[in-house]
Amino acid sequence: MHFLYPAFLFACLTLAIPVIIHLFNFRRYKKVLFSNVQFLKEVQEQQASRRNIKERLILASRLLALLFLVLAFARPYILGKDDANAGKQQVVSIFVDNSYSMQTLNREGSLLDEAKQKAKQIAAAYHINDRFQLITQDFEGKHQRLLNRAEFNDAVDAVKISPQSRQLNQVLARQNSLLDMQAGAVKNVYVLSDFQKNMAGNSAITDSGLPVSLIQLKANPLPNVAVDSVWMLNATHRPGESEKMVVRLRNYADKAAEKIPLKLIINGVQKAIGSFTVKERSAQTDTLSFSGLQDGWQRAEIQLQDNPITFDNKFYFTFNVTKQLPVLLINGGAPNKYLSAVFATDAFFAPKQVPDGNVDYAGLNAYPIIVLSDIKTVSAGLAQQLKTYVSKGGTLMVFPSVGADLNSYKAFLQPMGAAYPTGLVEALTKVSAINLQSRIFKSIFETSPQNPDLPIVYKYYALNNGTRQGEYLMKLKDGATLWQGSALGRGRVYVAAVALDEVYSNLPVHALFVPVMLRIALLSGHDQPLFYTAGNNEPIETVPLQSTEKQLVKLVKDKQTIIPEVKQQEGSTVLYLPDQLTETGIYDLKKQDSTAAVLAFNDNRSESDLSYLTSAELEKLFPKNAFLLNANKLNAESLTGAANSGLQLWKLCIILVLIFLAAETLLIRYYKTGKSNVTQSADIN
Repeated sequence: MHFLYPAFLFACLTLAIPVIIHLFNFRRYKKVLFSNVQFLKEVQEQQASRRNIKERLILASRLLALLFLVLAFARPYILGKDDANAGKQQVVSIFVDNSYSMQTLNREGSLLDEAKQKAKQIAAAYHINDRFQLITQDFEGKHQRLLNRAEFNDAVDAVKISPQSRQLNQVLARQNSLLDMQAGAVKNVYVLSDFQKNMAGNSAITDSGLPVSLIQLKANPLPNVAVDSVWMLNATHRPGESEKMVVRLRNYADKAAEKIPLKLIINGVQKAIGSFTVKERSAQTDTLSFSGLQDGWQRAEIQLQDNPITFDNKFYFTFNVTKQLPVLLINGGAPNKYLSAVFATDAFFAPKQVPDGNVDYAGLNAYPIIVLSDIKTVSAGLAQQLKTYVSKGGTLMVFPSVGADLNSYKAFLQPMGAAYPTGLVEALTKVSAINLQSRIFKSIFETSPQNPDLPIVYKYYALNNGTRQGEYLMKLKDGATLWQGSALGRGRVYVAAVALDEVYSNLPVHALFVPVMLRIALLSGHDQPLFYTAGNNEPIETVPLQSTEKQLVKLVKDKQTIIPEVKQQEGSTVLYLPDQLTETGIYDLKKQDSTAAVLAFNDNRSESDLSYLTSAELEKLFPKNAFLLNANKLNAESLTGAANSGLQLWKLCIILVLIFLAAETLLIRYYKTGKSNVTQSADIN
């Protein structure tokens, strides 16, 4: 026989109390005068014997009742024949889901409060000497250690809602990472969660061989609408100009959401309002227009009024309105007069002419657009740097020079998947078509021209269209492409088939040239994303920042300061924020006291979908050694572990306590010692 709580056996010392009371139970006898003691002696002897038997029986009843009461608290049990874990310490890992969805209410309060209560209940079902691990969505380092029951309960009380959202395979891998180090211990895993569908993930759950108990906490079904994403239609933002922003709303409920009010606030000023209806389980996009922005960083916020789920009612984003757009013009040694004239037409553009042999590679990312012209041979170093520049979101325009080295252009453009010149074609031709479906031409013409005056070409380089899918801007009568655009990473490359020289075509002096060039420039840019997701630990690429011990790069929001890990990578700065940034909102990226950028962080929108895995889906998702427990009937008998294996004897002990207390009562009440039937015969003379 084994005991779940052997420490209670020390209470067996209390058995001495009834014995002591019995031994020192002195009774004062009353003196009675009697004329003849011949028969009195026989009566007294018979009454003393009966009294001693009664007292011993009462003492035995009291001792047995007290003994079995102590044993009941010690929880005795008999192990089964196949139980190999007798006498071993148990290690229990308990995951408490503290994601945003656990704020949902049910009859017990919030799901998080219920999960914390159940976690303590699980710990209480185990031996006082067993050890526990607490895991939450935060994956904090302090939770990668074992706790006794009191420490575990304190840690559970400290759990708060977190923006993190992990998948089940990540949770189980985290639990197993600590349990694998506990050799010789009996291991058990518990997962307390609402089991949203987003927790299932795409990868299969690995069977670790450990028993996994799943406890699903169920909330009342609630409607919910949230801002899924936003994006700007203008690539470049100019002071005072009209801006258009697209908002995507998503309804996560099975019922249509009617007239959800929405408002856009920028720098504390309301810029737009709207009211939207979104069908059930669907998304809807709408466009908001606003204007009147000053130059500098814009701190924007979209607010919804959608009760009772409120944790996703705000969506933050930022963007920068610039006074001027820098343009880098790389030439073969002399500035191109046509390009200089194009970007001199608008003071918003700030062109800089640089020879191809004097390019500052580290500063390329400071230019949203780079134009290459009149370079006969493109060096391998410049080609590599421009490829990196484009892949990070930059826009590159290429005009081959007169008498260009076509092999160097092929080595330059082919790795980017862009079109590249293959040979010179000398033939008088004309542009026959422009791609009106391209975003370049969408805002140039108010109406489609019937008989447009298109550029004339005298000679051109035949273009190989490259390996990446692109789009033509202009085509010649023979079907050849005059101007081709293609994508690489987040950036784009535009390659022309003619040099910027009137010997090749009249394109440099044609009426279309200036608007097309300016339109490409305005659509260019490799601005940082409008927003990031808090808690996903993805690196953030930003403007080049050099940090030192005295000039640290840091993220600041109100009184909160986060110092990220900073790495320099190909002309940009990459920030790493492992488990540091958990609060949503707008942060200033500062180097010392100057603000380099403003970043916005939002919650993981997967938490907004309040749809849950069913019991059948959980059984299919988990390995065979997983058990789904009923959260409403969770007790010591239903928990997995040696604490509940074998034959439990504590109930029998309680029954025996009651039996012996009843025996004591019956002995005291019905066992009489005051009467004695004595037969006597005496002759009295």
